[in-house]
Amino acid sequence: MSRVTCAVSSRKRRKRVLERAKGFYGNASRNIRTVYDAVNKAKSHSYVGRKQKKRQYRALWIVRINAACRMLNVSYSRFMAGLKNANITLNRKVLADLAVTNPAEFKALVEKVTQA
Repeated sequence: MSRVTCAVSSRKRRKRVLERAKGFYGNASRNIRTVYDAVNKAKSHSYVGRKQKKRQYRALWIVRINAACRMLNVSYSRFMAGLKNANITLNRKVLADLAVTNPAEFKALVEKVTQA
């Protein structure tokens, strides 16, 4: 009975992992044992990064809305409470875009909210 090395599948597996490690620094892109560790770490960082990206965008939208509100002498919290009381359901992404691209419309929205 001859010895089975699983050479084709092993090589395929290693090539797949080495391809993912392309661009890594030093042995992290060449030495297979180090590559496995580097790729696993990169995968875990990318998973966490996708969650952090959502948080960071929400924080950016809040900062933009707050800055636009402060220019109109309204605080962010009063503005958001006014939106809720006036039953205006615009999310922060749309509000931030409105504040940056259409300041006149945002000002009208702020005036409507502060009157209610």
